Amino acid sequence: MSEPSPSVAPLLAGLLDLLADDAPAEALGAVTSRARAAGVPAAELAEVERAAATALRIRGALRQHRRRELQLTALFDTAGDLAASRDLDDVLKAIVRRARMLLGTDTAYLTLPDEEAGDTYMRVTDGSVSVVFQRLRLELGEGLGGLVAQTASPYATPDYRTDERFRHTRNINAGVLDEGLVAILGVPLLLGSSRGGTGKVIGVLFAADRAARVFSPDEVALLCSLAAHAAIAIDTARALDDTRTALAELAGANAELAEANAAVRAHSAAMQRAEEAHDRLTDLVLRGGDVKDVALSVAGLLDSPLTIHDPGGRPLAAVRPDGTGFAADSMDAGWLAGTAEESRHGARAVHRDGRWICAVLAGHELLASLVLHRPDRLDDSDRRLYERAAVVTGLLLLLRRTVAETENRIRGELISDLLGDPERDPAGLAERGRRLGIDLDRPHVLLVAEAAAREKLGGAAMRYLFGGDIHGVSAEHAGTVVLLIDCDGGGTTPGDAARAAATQLGHLVQAPVTVAGTGPARGARELAAAYAEAARCLRAMRVLGREGEGACVDELGFLGVVLGNAKDVDGFVTAVLGPLLRYDEQRGTQLVRTLRAYFGAGGSLIRAKDELHVHVNTVVQRLDRIQVLLGRDWNEPDRALELQLALRLHLLSGGRDR
Repeated sequence: MSEPSPSVAPLLAGLLDLLADDAPAEALGAVTSRARAAGVPAAELAEVERAAATALRIRGALRQHRRRELQLTALFDTAGDLAASRDLDDVLKAIVRRARMLLGTDTAYLTLPDEEAGDTYMRVTDGSVSVVFQRLRLELGEGLGGLVAQTASPYATPDYRTDERFRHTRNINAGVLDEGLVAILGVPLLLGSSRGGTGKVIGVLFAADRAARVFSPDEVALLCSLAAHAAIAIDTARALDDTRTALAELAGANAELAEANAAVRAHSAAMQRAEEAHDRLTDLVLRGGDVKDVALSVAGLLDSPLTIHDPGGRPLAAVRPDGTGFAADSMDAGWLAGTAEESRHGARAVHRDGRWICAVLAGHELLASLVLHRPDRLDDSDRRLYERAAVVTGLLLLLRRTVAETENRIRGELISDLLGDPERDPAGLAERGRRLGIDLDRPHVLLVAEAAAREKLGGAAMRYLFGGDIHGVSAEHAGTVVLLIDCDGGGTTPGDAARAAATQLGHLVQAPVTVAGTGPARGARELAAAYAEAARCLRAMRVLGREGEGACVDELGFLGVVLGNAKDVDGFVTAVLGPLLRYDEQRGTQLVRTLRAYFGAGGSLIRAKDELHVHVNTVVQRLDRIQVLLGRDWNEPDRALELQLALRLHLLSGGRDR
């Protein structure tokens, strides 16, 4: 790419200044208008337009990243506020106020069950203007909140008044209408587990707007995370109230006073230890700690080895109480998924086969699993501490994934440009890569993946790179997903990398994923050539019936040698099959298809005619014509092998039979 002209250079520099100043989108778009008004030549005007479009995309990604950071920071602040609160009224007001602030809604409120009256009542509201709404009482099972409480699952509606999923009553409709609410999101406050194995709903937290609105999955996950903290805070406040009540009652029981005081002190000490541990973990995340830091802290607190695994069973961290790491094998994905699902449904850690497993969640999505390698039982305080650690780990993983997805989208644009036109500006591509933390001059293994569930594959690839120790970037390109993996000084072969990716991506999308690998390659031109080779390898795997596997060109036998050495495939096919291809093209016949069917049937005329759905005499006539066109030796072993190879390459390269 040539240097910009003096008339264009100030405009391009101005775009960078506008980005640095966080200028509005209109200001970035106005740069193109100024260039057009100044009479900039068409070629340079196109460059300005491309630069302005790129600047708008970067601005959008940065603003989204900042918004996510602000939301998560507010969530961590909430955790600290709730941990510091002791009065139940203060706790409930803080919960509702932060819920409204986090989601930016017109109002937020919280309902609690009245066990004596057998109904649910409005406990706290924030942003409400209706006295009718603030005094609302609901029978069990009524409205959106009733469905949330019954199913222990979040529910959202863009327009409550017209939504038929919920049990509408005159009482609820009057309150909602008087408040003017339209869009409502409700999430359960879950605590512990009942005898049925599901979490106990101790209340419902709502966020609502007075205009139609669709709540995003991220907003649902954020409110669920706040609800998890809220349930713990409410339980803590109630436990402290119970402790105060117990102390008052025990004051008059002189005979049992010493024993009771000891029990209360032990209970209070356990509660304090759990709260201090929660504050310690939250502070660790706020100071920029990673998954291994959280694992190390929890292992030390519980004096047991701890591993953290992604949803596919791969270890993300493995530490002993003394701080030393150890080699943790990938856990059986099926066993771990089943146990984590049991933990998710029960909202508790579960003990299986000498291990304590606790699901790490964002809403209903499983982010990871904590595995405490401890055969003996955990007491209630340690169990509660362990479960709080899972909540903090979920916040950390959610924050890291949000940042990683934003960075990966920007880096993915570089990969798409590199594969689309590497000759345009190799040096510029390398410089862009360095600015984004991708050294294109280092050796990389390049993987190309495809699956029937194409819409899930891109997100799965980002989670695959984000979840482990793999350093790389992914991008969607030409209907496939491309992964560029840093070799880290060697040791990563294309075949091994492809097989590992096929296995893990298959677990993530719950469908077969085919992965072709090439490399190592470095530099824009080599990487683009490696992509072309991997794409050919992927087509070869499809033709060979190896869907759902991982492989490289060198592992595909003679067909892989032909593809991997970049032979003139089209020239070879034309030289061997040219007379038949031209004959079929000119006369609309099916000689190529007949020859393929004949070889596929092992030289049997009967099986070939069944494959072609024609009379056996027709097969004989076509083979006679093939002999005229190719010569009498067409069926000799050497010539037959050459013809079969050409037929397979013709099919692989996209050629069609008539």
